[in-house]
Amino acid sequence: MSRVLLEVCVADAASLAAAVVGGADRVELCSALEQGGLTATPGLMALAAAAPVPVRALIRPRSGDFVFDEADVASMLADIAYARALGLSGVVLGASRPDGSLDLEVLARLVRASAGLSLSLHRAIDLVPDIAAATEAAIQLGFDTVLTSGGAATAIEGVENIAKAHAVAAGRATIMPGSGVSPDNVGALLARVPVAAVHSTCSVAAHAPSAPAVRLGFANDTRRVTSAAVVSSLKAALR
Repeated sequence: MSRVLLEVCVADAASLAAAVVGGADRVELCSALEQGGLTATPGLMALAAAAPVPVRALIRPRSGDFVFDEADVASMLADIAYARALGLSGVVLGASRPDGSLDLEVLARLVRASAGLSLSLHRAIDLVPDIAAATEAAIQLGFDTVLTSGGAATAIEGVENIAKAHAVAAGRATIMPGSGVSPDNVGALLARVPVAAVHSTCSVAAHAPSAPAVRLGFANDTRRVTSAAVVSSLKAALR
């Protein structure tokens, strides 16, 4: 394992395989990256359960914001139970109130349902008005990892807030920068804040092989897929 843990976010079977081949230390499993990531299908979760690296499943039942009603929460609780039954190592959770602050009540319910699993708080934290207070709240709830871009579009742009969260965590949880992290910029990021983990899709553009599917609107002409070569390059940059 590299000095800094590399978590690779994947959304399909080919990307999962590429992450493993490239040397990812851990995988975040989801679907629909073009919508910011949604809960993976049961089949993809089952496939990931056989992967030789730890896998944390994103639990996000729909696109849009992170303000979840009771039906959403019920769906999330069922997905958490399924991830546990498959033997996945952890789950990735998040929930917001309408003002962007963390929904501590919903998160507490999800955390209780995830007992025994590793816990990441996702980028719902990038919506909060006070990242320091939100980081402390996440730690008190039991999250061992906080994925954040520092409230900016990319981790490089949000590095000041990432550093603030890292200082608050003080080793009690891992602050994991994500969004736009690449082999070219991770050195500058780590020079500013010495985190123990980083998160990236390590993806490249791939053209859809089916022109009829594109013509009828079933697929975009290009989509992002994880590249084993980019994973390997990012690992090398972390050494």
